[in-house]
Amino acid sequence: MADLILKFWTNDEGQDIAEYAVMLAVILVIVVGTIRLVGSNANTVFSSAASSIQ
Repeated sequence: MADLILKFWTNDEGQDIAEYAVMLAVILVIVVGTIRLVGSNANTVFSSAASSIQ
C-alpha cells in the first residue's frame, strides 16, 4: 500500500495537463475581458457617431 501511495505521489504526468488548463483559463479571462472592454468602447464610439450624424 505504501508503494502505491509513493508511486502516485511521485508520478507527475498529470501535472502538465493541470498547468495547461490553468494557463488556458487565464488566457480566456484576459481575452474575454479585452473583448468586453473593446465592445463597450466601440458601442460608445458608434453611438456618438450616430448621434452626431442625426
